[in-house]
Amino acid sequence: MFFASPAYAQAAGGGDLVSSLGGFVPILLIFAIMYVLMIRPQQKKVKEHRQMVEALRRGDQVVTQGGIIGKVTKVMDNGEVEVEIAKDVKIRVIQSTIAQVLNKTEPGA
Repeated sequence: MFFASPAYAQAAGGGDLVSSLGGFVPILLIFAIMYVLMIRPQQKKVKEHRQMVEALRRGDQVVTQGGIIGKVTKVMDNGEVEVEIAKDVKIRVIQSTIAQVLNKTEPGA
């Protein structure tokens, strides 16, 4: 049988700080790429949606996440919106479930 001498085994096992940090560089690079390609655009999309929902006014034509198209008749303080989906048919919808604003009304003077 062949055994490595103790001196040879010690020389192979001792690494310096630069080689150990070199193992973290690919992990940091992967995280940076994921941030730029996935996390940042998602944060931007969430911010734009929040601004759209906060700007809802009476008369705006909206589409809910369920696909219901209607006109905003009342914006409530508790995070709800009253939407008219047909003549004299009104539903209450949570503001954050508004997916899109089709027609924006101009603010009154």
